[in-house]
Amino acid sequence: MPADLKNFITELLALLEVEVGALEVTTGHRTVIAVDSPDSSLLIGPRGEHLKALNTIARRMVEQKHGEEAASFLIDVNGFHEMEMEKVRAAARMLAQRARLFKHDVELAPMSAYERLVVHELFADDPEIKTESSGEGKFRRVVLKYKDSALAES
Repeated sequence: MPADLKNFITELLALLEVEVGALEVTTGHRTVIAVDSPDSSLLIGPRGEHLKALNTIARRMVEQKHGEEAASFLIDVNGFHEMEMEKVRAAARMLAQRARLFKHDVELAPMSAYERLVVHELFADDPEIKTESSGEGKFRRVVLKYKDSALAES
């Protein structure tokens, strides 16, 4: 599907009348369509809102035509999404240090499902920090639990 996916995204961006310099599909843990565009401000929008909407629309269209498994990809424009995820990782690392230092659980700010997944993956092999999601809807967040405190509560 990567070749078809590349053609689909190219056609979608052409329909939006957006200039695209390069488009590269990388597969692996996640399929990422990296778009290089001088019209990045139009594609990304304020706080990434347009990019989120573009990803949602593109995934729904692919899902309808090829099924749910084919729709697990991410469109990233000029590295914006990866920069945002690095900010999430950096904040989580800082708060994890606080959890280790004070040996106490720390709650992160509410975040999207994808951002929570990134944080859970970041600490998957950490010997001192365990992650859990708590809350509901747009208030759902990750809690970084110091493992000694988790054992003491049990």
